[in-house]
Amino acid sequence: MVHFVGAGPGAPDLITLRGKNLLEEADVIIYAGSLVNPKLLEYSKDICTIYNSARMTLEDVIKVIVKAEAAGKTTVRLHTGDPCLYGAVREQMDILEEKGIPYDYTPGVSSFCGAAAALNMEYTLPGVSQSVIITRAEGRTAVPEKESIRALAAHQSTMVFFLSAGLLDELTKGLLEGGYSEETPAAIVYRATWPDEKVLRCTVGSLAEVAGQNEITKTALIIVGEAVRQGEYERSKLYDPAFSTGWRSVSDRKEQDLV
Repeated sequence: MVHFVGAGPGAPDLITLRGKNLLEEADVIIYAGSLVNPKLLEYSKDICTIYNSARMTLEDVIKVIVKAEAAGKTTVRLHTGDPCLYGAVREQMDILEEKGIPYDYTPGVSSFCGAAAALNMEYTLPGVSQSVIITRAEGRTAVPEKESIRALAAHQSTMVFFLSAGLLDELTKGLLEGGYSEETPAAIVYRATWPDEKVLRCTVGSLAEVAGQNEITKTALIIVGEAVRQGEYERSKLYDPAFSTGWRSVSDRKEQDLV
């Protein structure tokens, strides 16, 4: 059996209980060494073979899994954050299906959630932004034209950029062409939830400058939009005493007020 497990954004205690249990039971662990906190490997049992996939190709990973399966061993494929975002996980699953190797998938806390925690922010503020666009700047891997930074920026929603800390000049250009101003609030969150986490608040116009001053070129998320400011916004209807929900009615509230 192969278990794909989301390791979380960095802090070892932010892996899920299920993910931790799977690490403790694994005979083989293949982890994304360039991004996953190695302290998570301390959850493994004494007799466990560990591979760092940063030095491996897809074919190398599959060879290890096939060998483990032939020996009746359990494998954990440990990905950073949640594998559903830029995890290159589907291509592994497809090969396992072709080979008849069973697998499952345990989600993890994504780094974009870790970045929000570092900023103490809510991505979706009523009256400000009700959508979050998660994307990346185009680098060596192409991005469809319909998903260009310029096209997505036209929505003026909250935007979270993965894999883009080294492409901030191009990113800024696309954001400005898409309609954001140079004064639009932005933030750079370096290694969210790690001990050396760094939070830098800036603007769209100063993204490249601030990153350069702090020597940040990778392992950082870029957050853009008015929600970063956490300024004026509308009160949520969810807890508004004048708003009825499936669990609370305005009339019930009025009766309670009279007691």
